[in-house]
Amino acid sequence: MSSKLYPFWVVGHRGAKAVAPENTLVSVRRAAADGAKMVEVDIKLTADGRAMVLHDELLDRTTDGSGPMEQTLFEAVSALDAGSWFSPDFKGEPVPTLEELIDVLAELSLAVNLEIKPCPGREAETAKVCIDVARAAWPSHLPPPVLSSFSRTSMEVARDLARDWPRAWLDEKLSEDWDDLAVALDVQAAHLGTKDLTEADVRRVLASGRELAVWTVNDVARAKQLRSWGAAAIITDNPALLIAGGDGLA
Repeated sequence: MSSKLYPFWVVGHRGAKAVAPENTLVSVRRAAADGAKMVEVDIKLTADGRAMVLHDELLDRTTDGSGPMEQTLFEAVSALDAGSWFSPDFKGEPVPTLEELIDVLAELSLAVNLEIKPCPGREAETAKVCIDVARAAWPSHLPPPVLSSFSRTSMEVARDLARDWPRAWLDEKLSEDWDDLAVALDVQAAHLGTKDLTEADVRRVLASGRELAVWTVNDVARAKQLRSWGAAAIITDNPALLIAGGDGLA
C-alpha cells in the first residue's frame, strides 16, 4: 500500500516510548534502531518562546522539574533530567530543542510527524515558532515534516504558513463535521485514536481523498486490521513489536 505522507507504515510514538523515555533523542534513536523510518514527537514552547520536545503542560511527569512548561525559561528546561523517571539507565537525558531533534532526524534519515502541542492560549504562537524553526533548519534530503495538532487555531496557522508541507488533523475520534473541517483546514490526512475507530470511519476519511494514521496501537492484530481497512500508518509505542509481527506489511 503506497502512501504519499508516510514512508513506512510504522511510526514511532514519541520515539519508542515503550522502551525509552518519550520525546528524547535517545527514544528517537531507539525507534530508528528498531526499524522505524518515521517518528512522532510533540512540540511545546518555554516561557521565553523556545520550541522543545515535550508532551505535557507540566514538567513533573517526564522530567525532574516541576510546574508549567509555559512558565519555565529555556535555560531551566534545558538543564532538566528527562530520562531518570523512566530508568536510571537514561539519567541525564535532556529535553531536546526542536533544532537538536532535526539534527538527529537528518543524521538518521528519519521522517517525522511534528505534533504542535500548545499550552492554552499559545495555539497560534506555538504553531508559528514550530514552523519557523523547522523551516530554518530543515535538511534538504528529508521529506518535509507532517504537521498535526488537536488545536484548530494551530492548524489554521499551519495551513497559512506551511501550505507546502503535509498537514493532518488530530482527534480522538472522527467528528461529524470531518468533511467540512478537512476542507477548511486543507489537511491531507487525519490522525485518529484507535479506541473507537471503525471501518466505516476509515472509509469516510479515504473517501474524502485524505490519508489516515491511527494512534496509539501496540497490538499486532489490531495493526493488521487497521492496515487491511486502509490506514496508511500506525503510530505505536513499540515499533520493534509491530515490525516483527508485520509479516511483510509495507
